[in-house]
Amino acid sequence: MTEKEAVVGLSFIPRRALAVGAVVVAGALSLSACGGGDSTTASPSAGASSSAPAADGPKLVTPGKLTTCTSLPYPPFQYKEGDKVVGFDVDIVDLAAKKLGVTQEIVDIKFDSIKSGAALNAGKCDVAAAGMTITEERKANLDFSDPYFDEVIAFLSPKGKKINTIEEVKAGNLRFGVQAATTSLDYAKSKGFDPKQFDDAGKQIAALQAGQVDVVLQDLPVINDWLKKPEIAEKFELGGIIETGAQYGVAAKKGSTELVKALNDAISAAKADGSYDTIYEKWFGKKPGA
Repeated sequence: MTEKEAVVGLSFIPRRALAVGAVVVAGALSLSACGGGDSTTASPSAGASSSAPAADGPKLVTPGKLTTCTSLPYPPFQYKEGDKVVGFDVDIVDLAAKKLGVTQEIVDIKFDSIKSGAALNAGKCDVAAAGMTITEERKANLDFSDPYFDEVIAFLSPKGKKINTIEEVKAGNLRFGVQAATTSLDYAKSKGFDPKQFDDAGKQIAALQAGQVDVVLQDLPVINDWLKKPEIAEKFELGGIIETGAQYGVAAKKGSTELVKALNDAISAAKADGSYDTIYEKWFGKKPGA
């Protein structure tokens, strides 16, 4: 979601994706993109636990729960592991949930419904965490937490056909695929492309494997996670990397002052006590800035 890098050793600044129930310090709270179905399948997050909810806390969609909208799959930010949803954003939102004295519950929904604010306005969730990039357009519809991850996007193409720039995509007249409603799509369009769009990252990589597109553009952490799978690593290679300067944030409905404060307090505390670094290393294999 726009508006993820272990393989190349890049460092991220605090920056598509979103927060949900626990503070965004580890798992997946922002924005460059993700997408599941429009079915709102609720799933409890892994490891979310807490005591009784604070009586004077923010009003929640479901009392005692911090409901987070996300778009699956978007590893390593959020994806299903058995019957649980896990990931960096999940761990981050869990920090906020713990601070509020509630547990996190995750709802899978199309990313477009998240970034537009429709899901939050309809009361489907309290927060949204989906590797979502903070953009001016999205800020018109959503309130965001402080940034918690830097956005970096990259190309993935068949081995021996490495793509480093979007100009090479154009020169080769290549079939180009991006995830719908993401900053990757915005970038492609800004360069004069009308790429093939996929509802979620899973459909995007499946299309590349099936030869339906020649190259894809996606958040770097997502590509790095794909390349951990032998069947992908033996046939595809990482190409050029684009540091956009944008950052991820956890979103909430406009006017959600208390929720945003809880998210910010959780993220700030996690960075101060080292738990953010622990969560980061858990999902990306290195500490921030390494």
